[in-house]
Amino acid sequence: MIPRGELVPAGIVGLLGTQGPTSRTEIARTLKLSPATVTQATKDLIARGLIEELESVPSNGGRPARLLGLLNDAGVAMGAKVTADHVAVVTVELDGTVRSSTSHDYDPGAPDAINRLGQILAKEVGELDDRLLGVGIGVPGSVDSQASGVVDAPTLSWQGAQVGPVLRAAIGTPVLVDNDVNTLAAAERLYGIGRDHSSYLVVTIGRGIGCGIVVDGGIYRGANGGAGEIGHIPVGLSGAEEPPCTCGSTGCLEANIGSAGLQRTARARGVIGRRGTLTTLSRAAANGDDAAQQIFEEAGGMLGRALAGVIHTVDPEVVVLMGEGVDGWEFWQTGFEPSFRRSLLPARKAVPVVVEPWTEDQWARGAASLVLSSPFDSANNGGEQSRLVRARLGAG
Repeated sequence: MIPRGELVPAGIVGLLGTQGPTSRTEIARTLKLSPATVTQATKDLIARGLIEELESVPSNGGRPARLLGLLNDAGVAMGAKVTADHVAVVTVELDGTVRSSTSHDYDPGAPDAINRLGQILAKEVGELDDRLLGVGIGVPGSVDSQASGVVDAPTLSWQGAQVGPVLRAAIGTPVLVDNDVNTLAAAERLYGIGRDHSSYLVVTIGRGIGCGIVVDGGIYRGANGGAGEIGHIPVGLSGAEEPPCTCGSTGCLEANIGSAGLQRTARARGVIGRRGTLTTLSRAAANGDDAAQQIFEEAGGMLGRALAGVIHTVDPEVVVLMGEGVDGWEFWQTGFEPSFRRSLLPARKAVPVVVEPWTEDQWARGAASLVLSSPFDSANNGGEQSRLVRARLGAG
C-alpha cells in the first residue's frame, strides 16, 4: 500500500476505515509515506471534517501518540459475485463488515444477461440508504482490466462481454470488474494475510480451481487479465481418456479435481450413484467410507503437485487456501501435504499453507474489496474508476 500524489488523502481515509483509529506514525509506516507528508495530509483532512484526533496512546519514548479516526461515515461498497445460476450481492463497510447480503436467481446464458445484471444491481443500489463509493464485480473468467471490465468467461458463456460499460450505464456509479479469485486476493490485502505479507497466493477449490497472485503488494493480472488460471494446468497425457474441461481442452487440473471431476470419479468407481452429488461424496467420506476418502486424497495429491510448480514459478511468502472445498480439507490434506512438500525444492519446503474458514458471502465481499482497495491503487489497475472512487471517498 504505497499511495502517491492524489492517492494520499484517500489512502489515509481508507486506512483508517480498514484498520480503525491509527497514529500518524503508524500511518506513515504502513503507507510508506514521510512523516511530513502524513502531517500535512491529515491536517487538511481534519480541516475538511473527514477525520478527527482521538485519545492519546503510550509511545516508545517521547510524547504519547495521538490516534486519528474517521469523523463521519465514509461510505460503503457493494460487491456482486456472478455464478452460473445466481448473483450474490453484499454491502460492505470500510472495515470489511458485511452489512447486508442478498441472492438473485440469474441465467448468464440469456441473450439479455448483462442488461439483466444491471437491473439487479440498479435495484440494489436504489434501495441503499448509505453513501455508495462504487460497485465491484467478481466473475469466473478473464477480465481485460478492472477499469474497462470486458469479460471472457466460458463457464458463463460470455465472450467479450461488455460488463463494465453496461453496468456503469445502468447503475451510474464507479464499477470495477475482475476475476473472482483476484477479488479474494484483494480482500486478503485489506483484511487478511496481505497486511503482513507482500507476496502471496490465494488458491480456491470448489467448482473450479483458481489462483490469485499478489506480488510486491499488487495483484498480478498478466498481459490480458488471465494470470492465475492454474485450474487449466494440464496434469495428464493429452488424449480421449482424459476428462474434458469447460475450457475446451482435456486433462486440466480443474477437470480432474473440481467438483464435477470429483463427482465423475466417484460415480465411475461406484462410490456414489448416478444422481449422487459432491455433498453425497463428502458425507460418505465423513462417515468413514475408505473409497470416498481415497478420492479426496488423490485430489489433494494432484493439487499439491500442481501447486508446487506454481510455488517454484512465483516464490510467494505464503499460500492461502479458500473456497467451498475447504469444508472437507481434512480429506484433501492427507494427499496434499506429502505430495506438496515432496515436490518442492529444499529452499521452498517450509512455505506456509493457511486454510481459511469459508462462508458463501466471501466471494461477494471480495468483489466489494475492488472498490475498497482503490485508495491504495498505486499501480492504477482501476484507472478512471478507481479515481472516481477516491474522489467520492475524499469528498466525505
